[in-house]
Amino acid sequence: MAHVSRNEPAMGTAMRASTVPEGTFRAVVEAAIRAPSLHNSQPWRLRQRDGAVEICADPARRLPVADPTGWGVRIACGAAAFNAQLALAVAGCPAESRLRPEPSDPELMVRLVPVAARPATPLERRLYEAIPRRHSNRAPFRPEPVPADARTQLVTAARAEGAWLELIIGLVPVGAVAEVARAAGRVLDRDPAYRAELAAWTRAEDGAADGVPASAGGPSPEPHDLLPGRPFGTAARAPGRDFEEQPLIGVLGTATDSPNDQLTAGHALQRALLTLTCAGLAASMLSQPIEVAAAREQLRLALGRYGVPQMVLRIGYGTPAFATPRRAAAEVIDA
Repeated sequence: MAHVSRNEPAMGTAMRASTVPEGTFRAVVEAAIRAPSLHNSQPWRLRQRDGAVEICADPARRLPVADPTGWGVRIACGAAAFNAQLALAVAGCPAESRLRPEPSDPELMVRLVPVAARPATPLERRLYEAIPRRHSNRAPFRPEPVPADARTQLVTAARAEGAWLELIIGLVPVGAVAEVARAAGRVLDRDPAYRAELAAWTRAEDGAADGVPASAGGPSPEPHDLLPGRPFGTAARAPGRDFEEQPLIGVLGTATDSPNDQLTAGHALQRALLTLTCAGLAASMLSQPIEVAAAREQLRLALGRYGVPQMVLRIGYGTPAFATPRRAAAEVIDA
């Protein structure tokens, strides 16, 4: 898929002649809104302009405590743009992704610009078909290890979008990353404003169009858990249903930490999530060590590599779990 990770000038007159059909645009929006976002805040708007599809940030849905810099908004919009790009490809309207193409419009995150028509590739079709099946699974995973070929596919998926994915395997490396994540969780939990914001996006019952309902929140966190959880769920776990002792942890990162890098990370995150969904795997995201600057640096040092961590993933074989809700497509479309 064509991916341009730099600012681009406005499109020429020739490109304005092509417009995505209305039915196709609705399918694009339906795909885009299935992307993940911090606390399921869904901080995006979509529109058609000059023949292109544009994904914009919705500043009213940025989390001021958990996401003061807009990092989470950009990750989410990048992931939504990847879904939209897949939907366009499958509809026979392939497009390249231009990140933050207009500096004068800071809310415009990604412009998907039509390119020469071609059939969708088998990989694009597989990833597109995985969009409705992908959702965060916050429940314990089964103990089976993730096969080497699946791990290779995940690393390749992130690299294809200009990011890197470091997979952490083994008791000592996993323990080191887990300690960084737990320390970050403790820092966040000490902030009353953070706890209040989290509670505001927690839904006690199903039926809301955003936030995380208890049915999708997983079991309540316990002090002995290896990785920190968020208290979205209230159900006590069944006996013998503790979280896995040695999960496969993935750290997704980029070369630097510019806004474009964060959008790139969103592209790569979604491609990796769809890739693991195709492989029959599940994942949940842990952003606590990214939200705390000191923990993020500790995580980078623990990895011993160049680059900036953008998201931490727990990956494995999950049991069926509930998906978080989404707003209707009409609610996120700008005329």
